[in-house]
Amino acid sequence: MPKLKTHKGSAKRFRVTASGRVFAQKSNRRHNLEKKSPKRKRGLRKPAELSPGDSRRVHRLLPYA
Repeated sequence: MPKLKTHKGSAKRFRVTASGRVFAQKSNRRHNLEKKSPKRKRGLRKPAELSPGDSRRVHRLLPYA
């Protein structure tokens, strides 16, 4: 079998833990930050765990992660 290629765009956006869980940064933290509350902005800092269906898709894009 030939080696599988990693989807480099996905490799930059997702982190896979040793146990196989997939994390991604939350959305809505790019602009218009003045009108968002500090509590909301704090909550957007930490990465979010992907749902099982989405993580399955990411695992296909990152074969060696």
